[in-house]
Amino acid sequence: MAVGAAISIVCKTPLPGGGKSRLRPLLGAEDAAALSACFIRDVAAAIDAVPEAIGRTGYAIYAPAGTDAVLRPLLPASWRLVARQDADLGVVLFSAIAGFLAEGHDCALVINADSPTLPPVLVAAAVAALQAPGERAVFGPAQDGGYYLVGLKHPHRRLFEEIRWSTPEVMAVTLERAAEIGLPVTLLPTWYDIDDAATLALLEDELAGRPLPFAMTGLSGGPALHTRAFLARRAAAARPEAAS
Repeated sequence: MAVGAAISIVCKTPLPGGGKSRLRPLLGAEDAAALSACFIRDVAAAIDAVPEAIGRTGYAIYAPAGTDAVLRPLLPASWRLVARQDADLGVVLFSAIAGFLAEGHDCALVINADSPTLPPVLVAAAVAALQAPGERAVFGPAQDGGYYLVGLKHPHRRLFEEIRWSTPEVMAVTLERAAEIGLPVTLLPTWYDIDDAATLALLEDELAGRPLPFAMTGLSGGPALHTRAFLARRAAAARPEAAS
């Protein structure tokens, strides 16, 4: 039986033309896939920065099936890969959490793979909240109205039903579902994910040292080493002297 926390990312394997539909027109298919790979590496690093003493296992919940050979090199060697079928995001999230808990993990967390500067302290805080006594859900609200992290001790299907995913109401409606079933909720500080030109600009501002307008005072983003290096190389290649 598995023990400790199951901490997973949900992602699409970064293949040219296979994801990041709102970034492809800006970056091109190849660079959009390369940036997605950097995001996955950096979110995995944020998770692996959580102290091992708490007991944790890393997972990637990925699609499409059969692309594990591409995804595997982007992740820590100890992580396990779980292929997901094409389905409503709520079904994917609930099924993953229920599966991890059924294996014996004392809690299960699923994290968006599009938040490369996710502070590791937020992941550690989520695990600590779930491993404390008492039933609860933990959510990390996203700046766009969704959430970048969900964590549970027991599977609660209702949290993922009748949600209009990828809309600004996701977090608010999910909190309504939790209240409906009487499930206490712990909210982490707000963070953000990158999926369009505006949030990519926000990321570039953050990496340049400018403060995030929504971030809690004193909360700093993770290093995002792979994303930072990729964007720096891309910016250097775009300079006029690089093209001459």
